[in-house]
Amino acid sequence: MNKFVGQAKQEFQSLCDALFQSLKSEEDLTVNLGAENSLFVRFNGNRVRQNTNVEQLNLSLKFQSAGRTVEKSRTLSGNLETDRNSLVQLLEACRAEAKTLPEDPNQVPMQNNGQSNEEFQGDLLGAEAAAEAVVRTAEGSDLAGLYASGPVIAANRNSKNQSHWFATESFFLDYSLYNGPKAAKGVYAGARWNPGDWKANLERTKQQLQLLGKPAQNVKPGKYKTYLAPKAFADLIGMMSWGALSGATWKQGRSPFKKLADGEAKLSPLFSVRENFGLGLTPRFNSLGEVAPSTISLIDRGELRELLVSSRTAKEFGLKANAAGEGEGARSLEVLPGTLDEKDVLKELGTGLYLSNLHYLNWSDPVTARITGMTRYACFWVEGGEIAGPIKDLRWDESLYDALGSKLMALTSQAEIDPAVGTYFARDLGGGKVPGALIDQFTFTL
Repeated sequence: MNKFVGQAKQEFQSLCDALFQSLKSEEDLTVNLGAENSLFVRFNGNRVRQNTNVEQLNLSLKFQSAGRTVEKSRTLSGNLETDRNSLVQLLEACRAEAKTLPEDPNQVPMQNNGQSNEEFQGDLLGAEAAAEAVVRTAEGSDLAGLYASGPVIAANRNSKNQSHWFATESFFLDYSLYNGPKAAKGVYAGARWNPGDWKANLERTKQQLQLLGKPAQNVKPGKYKTYLAPKAFADLIGMMSWGALSGATWKQGRSPFKKLADGEAKLSPLFSVRENFGLGLTPRFNSLGEVAPSTISLIDRGELRELLVSSRTAKEFGLKANAAGEGEGARSLEVLPGTLDEKDVLKELGTGLYLSNLHYLNWSDPVTARITGMTRYACFWVEGGEIAGPIKDLRWDESLYDALGSKLMALTSQAEIDPAVGTYFARDLGGGKVPGALIDQFTFTL
């Protein structure tokens, strides 16, 4: 494992020890670490335009005293003595602020949720090797994108002797190929760079770009049989983390899946979804250090089995917690595959739309789980099982009760990892695994 991981672990343990020793009686503290040592290589015109390394460690404190909770965080400097003094001062600020707050009736007291230690070692490319591997393989193409790699860490300790550590080495190459104003998008990600897999991934994206050269097809608003490729289906499924799977939003009466949770509706028996931490995309423990089961069945053959419930929601509404995060969104969502072979997709689609990507998704009517969004990148009109040509961007509006219910015709037997590629504050952990989906009468409005 990267030397950075060992150093970060040692510093984290030392800082936690100092903070816990500074606590007074009847005070408790949870400490969370988020850290990365990342290489970023940005490409444009299939040439390296930017190359940089980012090393950062951020520590957050959750302080509890007399039924009150205060949270604060700061970025570490890397100097142990400086960071120790700064964090002790931050703890004192938490202590002072707690005295001004009312008692929290739904506070979840800290407890010892055990210990865990997981490290996933990768085989990653350095800056020079990454530049050569991308540029050489994509020679002749107009490639733009971002390669990011390196260890990412999540850790948790509290004053009740709880201790969790998670570190993983991974990479992603989030890229697009251009032909003038037309673009096809691809993502290659994993823990070990494989030249053959990268080449196959690139060839698939090249084929999509080539198909964009066919005559554009004028598709009018209406209902069409539609195939959502795994990335597009992952975008659609991702909306379930916007409150649909949350125990709190259900009890508050604003869940898009309220009818599903109340037993008043079902989805297709073809559709099963679960949290699967065995994918290794994110740690099982949450910010409280609670450890989730390796898998949690959420929807089984169209019937709701379990919602994501945090300890706070459980206390407030009398539910059973399952170590969900505070936002009660999925962290490692897996849609179980079906039986449709990927090579048979166009034949089964017959005449309709093939969508590679979606974007600008939002609830248009949360009560009916209706979502709106736009098509993006390589999306095509298909006739007689063959791609006729690309389409202009279309707006669609569809209910998950229909798209994942009576309209769901098939799921592919091959599922793909959809990694989190966010880097806004730091490289994100998480993602999912999703097949493609064939949906009948998908609704396009503009």
